[in-house]
Amino acid sequence: MYSTLDVDIRPGLGFGIFEIGKLFSFLWGISRQVNKTGTSLWTLLDRLRHLQHVFPQVDVKYDPDSSAITPIVLHIRPHLDLLFSGKNQRLHTICVRNLRDPHPPVTLRYKDTVLSSTEEVLRRVGVSRTFGPTYPGNGLRYPGLWFSFEEEGITEGLKGSATDGRMQEVKRILISQKGNDGKGQDALDEVAECSAMAGDVASVVVKVHDGITIHFYGTAPSKLLHIRLGETTAEDLTNDLGPPLRVHYKDDERMTIHSIRRPEMGNGYFYNYFQHGMDFLLSGTSHTVIKIILHTNLPGSPMFQRYKRCNWEIEGKPEDDEDDTPPRKRFYDRFETISHFLSPREPPPSMLLDRTDEEDDLTLPSPTTRLHGYDGIILEVTESSQVAAVMLF
Repeated sequence: MYSTLDVDIRPGLGFGIFEIGKLFSFLWGISRQVNKTGTSLWTLLDRLRHLQHVFPQVDVKYDPDSSAITPIVLHIRPHLDLLFSGKNQRLHTICVRNLRDPHPPVTLRYKDTVLSSTEEVLRRVGVSRTFGPTYPGNGLRYPGLWFSFEEEGITEGLKGSATDGRMQEVKRILISQKGNDGKGQDALDEVAECSAMAGDVASVVVKVHDGITIHFYGTAPSKLLHIRLGETTAEDLTNDLGPPLRVHYKDDERMTIHSIRRPEMGNGYFYNYFQHGMDFLLSGTSHTVIKIILHTNLPGSPMFQRYKRCNWEIEGKPEDDEDDTPPRKRFYDRFETISHFLSPREPPPSMLLDRTDEEDDLTLPSPTTRLHGYDGIILEVTESSQVAAVMLF
C-alpha cells in the first residue's frame, strides 16, 4: 500500500519540497552565514537520502564524458524529473508526469484548489478555470508553469506541439524560473541568481602559493573572503564560514612517503565544509591552514555527492602591472589545458588513486583517478580528463 503524495505547485518557485528559487535583486550585506536549502544538486540528493521511505528510487542521468558542464537529470520514479544546470548544478526545471500512476498515487494542489488526484483528472478545461488566460503558443503556458498534453522527455517536451480540445488530459507539468516578462528559460541555461542562493559560494579564485578568494552570492563585490596558506587560522574559518560540518583528525599518513614532513605541522586535522565543496587541513601546532582542497562534484566519480560543487578557477600571473584581468582556468577546462597553464612543459608523472579500495559496496565504471603534482598545487584527474579536485599547499 502506497501513501499518497500530496504536494503543492508553485509556479516559478517549486513543487513540494523541491525549490527552484524566487528571482530578486540582491541587497548588499546579506549575511554569508545564511544557508538556504533545496536548490543545489548536493542539497537535494542529501535530503532525498533521508526520505527513502517516500522516494525509494532515484536515478542520476548525465553525460560521463563531460559531466562538469552538461545538465544532470534526477529521475525520481515514477512522477518526477529534475533538471539541474550543467555548471552550477542548480535545480532549473521540474517535470511532473505519470499523474495517473498509483505507485504512489499523487495529489496536486495549487493554493486551495486540487488540480489532480485519484478521483480528479486534470484536463485542459480545469487548467483554464484555475489559471485563466494563457500566453499563445504550444500547450498551456503561464509564467514559470507549462501544462503539456504529450508524454515526452523533459528536454524534448520544452518544444511542445499544438493541441486543442477542452477535455484533453494533461500528461506533464513543467515548473521553471520565470522573469518579469513571463517567459521561461532555455533548458540549457544556468539558473538566474535567486534568494535560495544568498550566502552560498558563487566562485573561488585559486592563487598558487597564496590561497583562495571566495565570492558569495548576495554580497557586495568588495566583501570577499581571503583564506591564505600559513596565515588563516581555525578561528578565522569558524568566524567567516561558520563551524565546519565535520572535524576530521588526520590519521592517514600514506602520502607522507612522497614528501619531507615539516615538524611544525604536528598532528593535522581537517575542517570539512561539505556544503561549500571545501576541505581545509590545519596544522596541529600553529592551527593555521596548510592545505586547501576544492571539489568539483563530478557525477560518476568516487567522490560524487560527498561535497557540493565548488566553482573554482585558477588564476595565473598578470602579464604586467597594469593587467587587471589575469588569465584563469576553470573547473570545467580539460586537464590538458590546465596542465599546460600550470606548466608548459610535459605533464609531471602521476600517481594512481583508487578511492573505492576501502568501499566494498561501491562499484563504479571508472573508479580510479590520477594525481598530478605541480609546484604548490595537485590536480586529481578522472579517466575522461576532467579535474575532480584541486589541492593547494
